[in-house]
Amino acid sequence: MTRQTVQPHSATVWSEVEIMSDARRAELQNRALVDQLAYVIANSDFYRRKFADSRADPRAVRTASDLAILPFTEKQELRESLAERPPLGVHQATTDEEIVQIQASSGTTGSPSYVGLTESDVSLWSELGARALYANGFRPGNRLLHGFGMSKGFVGGIPILQMAQYMGIVDIPIGAEAGAERLLRVQADQRPELLIGTPNFLAYLAEQAPVILGQDASDLGVRAISVGGEPGGGLPTTREKIEGLWGASSREMLGGTDLGCVYWGECEVQDGMHHHSPDLLVVELIDPDTGEVKVPVEGAEGELVYTALRRRASPLVRFRTRDHVVVTGEDCPCGRTGFKVRCVGRTDDMLIVRGINVFPSAIKQLVCEFLPRSTGEMRIRADFDGHSTQKPLHVVVEHADGVDGTAQQRLSADIEARVRSALNVKVAVELVPALTLKRPDHVKVNLVERL
Repeated sequence: MTRQTVQPHSATVWSEVEIMSDARRAELQNRALVDQLAYVIANSDFYRRKFADSRADPRAVRTASDLAILPFTEKQELRESLAERPPLGVHQATTDEEIVQIQASSGTTGSPSYVGLTESDVSLWSELGARALYANGFRPGNRLLHGFGMSKGFVGGIPILQMAQYMGIVDIPIGAEAGAERLLRVQADQRPELLIGTPNFLAYLAEQAPVILGQDASDLGVRAISVGGEPGGGLPTTREKIEGLWGASSREMLGGTDLGCVYWGECEVQDGMHHHSPDLLVVELIDPDTGEVKVPVEGAEGELVYTALRRRASPLVRFRTRDHVVVTGEDCPCGRTGFKVRCVGRTDDMLIVRGINVFPSAIKQLVCEFLPRSTGEMRIRADFDGHSTQKPLHVVVEHADGVDGTAQQRLSADIEARVRSALNVKVAVELVPALTLKRPDHVKVNLVERL
C-alpha cells in the first residue's frame, strides 16, 4: 500500500475545517447536505419508501436546522432492511461492483449490522478518523500498537489500520485478542509511541506489565494513548489511572460502525471530544424521550443523531445512535470551533431505580473514587427484567489486597453513601477480592450483568 499524501493543515489541527468560523462551517455543511439528500432520493429505495410513508419531503431541507422535518432512522430498521435484501440491505445506494469493503458491528444487541463501503467511503472514514486521532496526539511518522480487536470484521480493526496509514502512521496490527503477553512483548520490542484500545483493556494491559515483563508500563516508551469503544475513557479517575500506569497522555475518542469508526476526538485540553467534521457529518442533539432537537450549548445533554454527508454505499439520514452525551463546551483554547461532548453511556443502557435514571458509567465513576481501597472494577448484577427496578441495585465491587475485616465493612458503607449522595440511588454493595471480576480482552466491558 502506498504511503499517504494527505498532510495535516498545521501542527495543531489536521483539517482547516476544524478551525473555520461558524458561518463558513455552516455554509460547507448545508451545501453538502443538499447534495447528499439529492443522492439519497435518487439511489436509496429504503429512504424513498421511508420518506413517502412519513410524507416528508427531503427536497424542502436546505439547511441542517430543516432536518427536523424528516423522520429518524432506527437501528432496528437497518436490521430489517438487511434481512429484506441481503447482503447489504434495501438501504444500499450503490451497485455491488462499487463495494470494496464490508464492515460488521459487534452484534451485542442482536445479529451484526453490515455496512458497505465504496473506495470513496473508505477515504472518507479515514479523513474523519484522522481529524480525531490527530487531536488525540497521533502524528505522521509515529508507530502505533493496535490494541483493539483485529478479528471478526469490527471497525476497531482494519478501519483503524487504514486510518493510521492514511495519516502516515506505522500500525502494528497485533490486536487485543492476541492477549496481554503478546501485546506487551511487542511493545517492549518495538517501542511504538502510540497505543489505541478500550480504556479498561489498556489499564489491564499496563497492570500486567510488571508480571509479564518485569518492568512498569511507564518504561515502555508510549507517548500518546487513544481510548474508546466504551464509555468512561474521559472520566478523570479513569484517565488518571491510565496516564499514571503508562506515563503517557490519554485522550478519548468516539465513533461507531454505521457512521465511520472514529469521528469525535479529545484534544490536549482534555475537556471533551470535539465535533471535527461538519462537512462530513451533521450532528443533532435530541431529547431521547421526545425527539425534540436541543441546542448544543455547554451543560446540555441528550442523544446524538447523525446524517452522513458524502456517503455512497450505506448513507444514513437522522440515524439515532442512542449515545447519551453532555456538552462540555462550545469553544476551546486549542482553536477548534466545534462543540465538545463527553459520552456518559447509551440511552438504552440506562437503568431506572425507583424512578431515578442512572447510567452504569456514573456508578463506575463513583467507585473509582475509592482507589486504592478498591481496584475500581465493578459490575451491576441485574436480577430484574428490563431496565426498571424498585429494589436497591446489587453492585459487586473489588476491594484491594490488604483491605480486610472492618475495613471492608467501612468501604461498602462508604460506597453506598457516596452513590446515594451523588445519584439519589440506593445500592447494595457486595465486596469481592481483587481480580475476581473477569477482565476484558478484545470485547467491550459490560457493566451490567443479567442474572
